[in-house]
Amino acid sequence: MSNNTPPFSPLPQKPPAVQVEARADGSFILCSKYEPAAVKSNLAAILRERSEEHPDRPFMLQREPGHGPWHNVTYGEARKAADAIGQWLVDKGLGTDDAVMVISGNSIEHGLLMLGCYTANVPIAPVSAAYSLMSQDHEKLVHCFEKVRPKIVFAKEGQFHAPALARLREINPELIIVTCDGSDTGTVDFELLLQTKPNDSLERRFATHSPEAVGKYLFTSGSTGMPKCVPQTQIMMTSVLAGTEGLSSETREERQPPVTLEWMPWSHISGGNIFFNGAIWTGGTMYLDEGKPIPGMFETTIKNLYEISPTVFGSAPVAFAMLADAMEADDELRSCFFRRARSLGYGGATLSDDLYDRLQVLAIAETGKRIPITTMYGATETQGITMVHWEVDRVGLIGLPVPGTTLKLVPNGNKLEVRVKGPSVTPGYRDDPEKNAEAFDEEGFYKLGDAAKFVNPDDPDQGLVFDGRVTEDFKLSSGTWVSVGTLRPDLVTACSPLVHDFVIAGQDKPFLAALAWPSPTAVQNYAKEHGADALQALGHDIADRLSSFNHSAGGSSRMVKRLMVLSDPPSLDAGEITDKGYVNQRQALECRNDSVVALYSEEPAPLMFDIP
Repeated sequence: MSNNTPPFSPLPQKPPAVQVEARADGSFILCSKYEPAAVKSNLAAILRERSEEHPDRPFMLQREPGHGPWHNVTYGEARKAADAIGQWLVDKGLGTDDAVMVISGNSIEHGLLMLGCYTANVPIAPVSAAYSLMSQDHEKLVHCFEKVRPKIVFAKEGQFHAPALARLREINPELIIVTCDGSDTGTVDFELLLQTKPNDSLERRFATHSPEAVGKYLFTSGSTGMPKCVPQTQIMMTSVLAGTEGLSSETREERQPPVTLEWMPWSHISGGNIFFNGAIWTGGTMYLDEGKPIPGMFETTIKNLYEISPTVFGSAPVAFAMLADAMEADDELRSCFFRRARSLGYGGATLSDDLYDRLQVLAIAETGKRIPITTMYGATETQGITMVHWEVDRVGLIGLPVPGTTLKLVPNGNKLEVRVKGPSVTPGYRDDPEKNAEAFDEEGFYKLGDAAKFVNPDDPDQGLVFDGRVTEDFKLSSGTWVSVGTLRPDLVTACSPLVHDFVIAGQDKPFLAALAWPSPTAVQNYAKEHGADALQALGHDIADRLSSFNHSAGGSSRMVKRLMVLSDPPSLDAGEITDKGYVNQRQALECRNDSVVALYSEEPAPLMFDIP
């Protein structure tokens, strides 16, 4: 850091410290030198502990419809509701071999139901709301339903989910459906659950909690087929809390409880486990954000940020890109956002260098200091397994193993494939022995399919860098390997702020080509100046940026020779993008096959550009 670079705001985390064993076969075994903290082995017990420590502290808040006032549930109220719901589940005869499925998005009721399931030791199975709201055939929803065979399904707004609920009733006419809107006389009102009076049978059930009991079923994104069902045991979820707490330089009691604005869906590992469970552990306050980082909905997030001022803000890179656009145009928003912010966190995809720099410029302008930007790396099957828990002035790092986790880096071609073992790793997919046999190696390490490398092999404490998906990489017809996972963020940086993301094509082709999704802000700005020719003008400027990138790219594996600008956004229903905002490279190539064919045709196509 130069003398003129402002310091980082304090980050109460321990410095990096890793133990590395180099094996004769070229693989490496990595473990943290820190120990996990002591954490209770089930989340219901942690909730009860927090409700006794600070019963009146706000836990979850959600706006009334129409951007109305915030509705608040305290820790004490959450405990009372969890006990009532838990008793209702016990009275209905549900146990550890049953399940409650949630098909609607994040809500206070969803959160309370999750806590009730934890208390009664009944697995909860949240699935993406898009499976019922945006799908026409409900194929993925039915697949998930048949995997866990729930006796109860919850949909907050039954009227919106009516076709999906009807489809599930066809499969199981005895299905109990719980809603909050009374839209169907055949459903149970959620208020009825809250009115149940707990008795000794709930406490007897609570006493049977086992760390190995399944607390939740989560489903993978289904990018390479139907979603896989991943059991989440209590010890899986609480071991992540123990590991991350072991990295803190302050005790939980010493730290200021975090205040967060949350939009990440609870049907995924980051929102449903890392953020939700983390809030319970830290005694934090969650404001549920009904905005999303997509055009037409991010405005809701902006409205919320004017008054919330989170202490920690975690999201996908796409959200940070839209937030940076908004703050650069609005000093008041910038002031509100950084008023209490102590750190930012991203995950699921790499933050581009340009976006990192833009966020730091904004932080310095408002606070006079740089803000720590951290990340956690993992998967549905593993929880969070590595973390950047120290100040870094670059992106692309995935950090070092969290305490309690063992990482193995195995040679795979010219890369090191990431594998992991530890209490946070799932025991296996539900009812899928074939996938389980493929997923784990001979030593019991789960194979993530990603690659990583040391920042500096001579100084492992500098951390690991994400080195792409082993399964996404491909060869050009020349035999040259292309590392898609590292090239995509570099291209986004080169074309920022004009491009939201790229899809890279070129397998068995003579050169690389790219499909570009322009950023919504760029499209709006170009439309003001160029009208109907906005995308054509934008495409020329993106092509110029790529041409400049090519001049210093360093070889055919990083030189994009042809570009097509996409005029329609990535499709959530088709799997091109997840409901967390992450682009699925493989699925997008399959869905856009006609565009890929056009990129390698001699015939000109709309919004296609050759790049020198």
